[in-house]
Amino acid sequence: MNIGLQQFILNLEKADELIRVKTFVNSNLEISEIADRVSKQNGGGKALIFENTGTGFPLLINMLGSEKRIALAFGRESVFEIESEIESLFGTFLKPKDTLWEKLKLLPMLKEVSEWMPRKLSRKGICQQVRMTNPDLSQLPILTCWPADGGPFITLPCVHTIDPETGVPNVGMYRMQVFEKNLTGMHWHKHKTGAAHFEKYKKLGKRMPVTVTLGGDPVYTYAATAPMPENMDEYLLAGFLRKRPVKLVKCLTNDLYVPEDADFVIEGYVDPSEELIWEGPFGDHTGFYSLADWYPKFHVTCITHKKNAVYPATIVGIPPMEDAYIGLATERIFLTPIRMSMVPELKDMTLPVAGVAHNFTVVKIDKSYPGQAVKVMNSLWGAGQMMFNKVLVVVDADVNILQPVELAKAFSKNFNPAYSLHFSKGPLDVLDHASNKFAFGSKLGIDLTAPFEEEKVERKELIQFNVFDTSFLEKLPEITGFFDLANKLQIPVLLIKIKKDKSYSKRKLITEMVATVLPELYSLVVIFNDGTDLEDLFMTMWLLGGNLEPMRDVTIETDSAGNEIVFVDATFKTESHDNFLRDWPNVVTMDEKTISSIDKKWNELGLGEFIQSPSMKYIPLVKGAGAVRE
Repeated sequence: MNIGLQQFILNLEKADELIRVKTFVNSNLEISEIADRVSKQNGGGKALIFENTGTGFPLLINMLGSEKRIALAFGRESVFEIESEIESLFGTFLKPKDTLWEKLKLLPMLKEVSEWMPRKLSRKGICQQVRMTNPDLSQLPILTCWPADGGPFITLPCVHTIDPETGVPNVGMYRMQVFEKNLTGMHWHKHKTGAAHFEKYKKLGKRMPVTVTLGGDPVYTYAATAPMPENMDEYLLAGFLRKRPVKLVKCLTNDLYVPEDADFVIEGYVDPSEELIWEGPFGDHTGFYSLADWYPKFHVTCITHKKNAVYPATIVGIPPMEDAYIGLATERIFLTPIRMSMVPELKDMTLPVAGVAHNFTVVKIDKSYPGQAVKVMNSLWGAGQMMFNKVLVVVDADVNILQPVELAKAFSKNFNPAYSLHFSKGPLDVLDHASNKFAFGSKLGIDLTAPFEEEKVERKELIQFNVFDTSFLEKLPEITGFFDLANKLQIPVLLIKIKKDKSYSKRKLITEMVATVLPELYSLVVIFNDGTDLEDLFMTMWLLGGNLEPMRDVTIETDSAGNEIVFVDATFKTESHDNFLRDWPNVVTMDEKTISSIDKKWNELGLGEFIQSPSMKYIPLVKGAGAVRE
C-alpha cells in the first residue's frame, strides 16, 4: 500500500527511528548543523522532525538516512530483499522458454507488472486540498544549508517534466535555489533528462511546463533519484516497490500529472527563451562546494498542499550523510539488471560511501580468461550513470568487497603497476572539481585479480621491514606527517602530508623519495595536504577520490635497481604548483557562530547525548571564508 509522509513518520516513531524537536530551530544553517551531527552517527543516527520552524509547517530530515529507515520506506525488512525480488523477476523473464506452456505461465506475472503502471485519476488529489491564493515559497521552511551557499535551497524536489516530442514523462531530483517568492533556479546537469527536455523545448521555441512535488510516499523521493533507463517512468519503479500503482492527478495550471498524495505541489514553467540565472554556490554531496553557474529560471504559478503537510528536506556535504543510504539502495536495486544484461561475470558491486557515489566503485568478478577485468571496466564505464565513475577496482570472486582487510590482502598479493593500472578517458560528473576540463577527464581501473599466465609481469619482491625507517624525512622538511599502512592493514602503502607552500615542488619530493630505500618497501605513496588526519582512513579515501585526476596525478617511478613505486597526488590543486586553471572549491564546513549556537542550545533540543560538530575535524582543510579555496 502507499505510505504517505505522515504515516511514514508514525512508522519511524514506532520503530524508534525518529526524534521530535519541539524547540524553535532556525532553517538558516541551524537545522543543517544539527542534521549533520546526527546523520554522521553510526548507522545514520535518527530521522528528525522539527515541529517549530517559524512557519506553519514542520520539517522532516534524514528520513532515509539509515539502512533500516530506507527499508521501512520500501516496506521491506532489508534493502537486500529488493535485490532478491529483482533477480527473481529478471530470471523469470530472461530464462529461455522452450514450450508454449512455459510461455503461457508468464501471463500472470505480466499482468502483475502491468498493475504497477501509474494510473491517472479524473479527480483532484489530497495534495490539492489547500491552494495558496498568492504562491509564496517563503511560507515554507526552506533550508539555507551551509555558510557559503548562494541562498536557501529546496533539496528534495521531485521535478516533473515531459518530453515534448514523445510525451514520455520524467521525474528527476534537481536542487532549486530560491531567489524570490515565486522564482527559483532549476539546477539540472547537462547529462540529466530534465536538461534534455529543456533543450527540446528550446529548439521548438515553446515554454516548458514543470511541476515540483515534495513529500508523499517516500518511494517517490527515492524514485526521483534512481538511475532509470531513458524513457522509463520513475513511477513504474515506485509501483514495483509498493506492488501497486502510483495514483496521479492533473495539475491546476499546467497539463502535468503528479502523485495525488504529495505534501506540496509547486507548479510552474521554464521559458527557454529567457536569460539564465546565476545559481549557487551550494555545499554539495561531494563534500566540496559546487560553484556558481548559469541555470534556467523556474517560475512558480501555483502552490497547493495537504492540510497537514510536512516539508521534507535533506542536506548533503562531507560523507557519510543521508544520501549514502539512498546510494546503497540504488547499488542493490540496479546490480541485477547490470549483471544480467551487460556483465554476466559480475558477482557483486559496492560504491564506498567515501567515494560519494561516483569516485570509487569496487566489483568482484568470476574471472575465466586474461584481460577480463579490463573488459569489465570498459563495460561498466558504458553503463548509464556508471559513466561518471572515476576509479574502478576489480577483484576476484572469493574476495569479500565489504571487508577492507580482504581488499588489502588482494592489493598486497596482486598489485603491480605494470599489470594493475589501466587509464581511460570519458565523461565525469559535473560536480567533479579535480578534472582539468569541466565534466570530462581521465579514469583509472585497478586490476587486483590474480593474473593469468598471459598477464604476469615480473616484479621484484618488496623487502619486509617491521619498523619504518624515518631517517629520510629529515631531508624533506615539506613532509609534516606520515602514516604507514603496513602497520594498519599490512599493505605496502605510505600516506604522507605536506606543506604546499611557495617552495614546494612535487617533482623534487618524488625524486628525493625514490632516491631512498623507499621503493623497496612500498608499492604506493599517497600525498595529502597538511591538515589531513592521515590515521582517519575514511577522510583520506574521501580526499583521494575528490582531488584525483588519474592521468595527471598518478606517477609511476622506477629507481636505479628497477623497483617501481606509484605516487598519487591527492592534494588540492593550484595554478602555481599544478597549472590548474579552474577555481578549486572549498571543503564544506559550518561556520563557528552556528556551531557555537547549537552547542549552547543542545541540551534543550531533546537530542540526547552531546555530539560535537563534524566540521571541527575538517576546518583545518578550509582556506578562506567563501566557496572558492583562496
